[in-house]
Amino acid sequence: MGMSVEGIRSHIEEMYGTKVSAGFIIEVTDRIIPLVKEWQNRPLDAVYSIIWLDAMYYRIRQDGKVVTRCLYNVLAINLEGKKEVIASYVGEQEGTSFWLEVLTHLQNRGVEDVLIACTDNLKGFGEAIKSVFRQTEHQLCVVHQIRNSLKYVTSGDQKTFLKDLKKVYQASSKAAAEDSLLELEQKWGQKYPLAIQSWNRNWEELSHYFAYSYRIRKLIYTTNAVEGFHRQVRKITKTKGNFPNDMALLKLVYLTVKQAEQKWTQPLQKWALTISQLSIKLGERVKANIS
Repeated sequence: MGMSVEGIRSHIEEMYGTKVSAGFIIEVTDRIIPLVKEWQNRPLDAVYSIIWLDAMYYRIRQDGKVVTRCLYNVLAINLEGKKEVIASYVGEQEGTSFWLEVLTHLQNRGVEDVLIACTDNLKGFGEAIKSVFRQTEHQLCVVHQIRNSLKYVTSGDQKTFLKDLKKVYQASSKAAAEDSLLELEQKWGQKYPLAIQSWNRNWEELSHYFAYSYRIRKLIYTTNAVEGFHRQVRKITKTKGNFPNDMALLKLVYLTVKQAEQKWTQPLQKWALTISQLSIKLGERVKANIS
């Protein structure tokens, strides 16, 4: 759980008075590798209600150099309302081409439909999702959008701009949000055109959550759920400056998932109401897969 080989050797010697070699420890810990590969390729459900897709960065030793690698994670809520990490892969720098491979692999493992997919604002993400799961609603993370907007607003105006922006993303309905967005543009459009243009350009994928009740909105308008899982991973990996290879990282991720799954045995709170609302809006895509 994040200990180095030397740390394990010292712990065993201190606790049991027994010396073991580094090679022996590596041999024992490598026995988990078949389990990791089996977990990465296990069959999945045909339908998931919500998935969050996000990436983390780590340093890996490769050919005598330390390189940056990207850990791609997909956290899902199944139709029973339970959390599950359905994908975790290591690849190059984050990009839609690798995400497309991840999504295709999910399909090959049995996923036929995803009701709602939540992501950050990576360019081309929506197109990649739609190319595999055509009916999926792609919800961009509103928090990421807010942060991106503030990059184009001077520090002196940020507090006032954010107050006006809240009327948009905290509106009671999509129509009210669009009225507030128009008012925001009229007030700030000339001074900060890039901030406003970003909201207008991404509005369709930013605004899906307005079609749902507060409970579902809270679930899908940010990527907080998968970022919470990432915090658990970082607790385990924070002592590592870099990893000897991709599998060394994946072993720790796998163990973190198994630890998290011990707490993910129950559905989300009031899930019956949530899935009922999804069923009303999305019809047979939900009903046909609920036992």
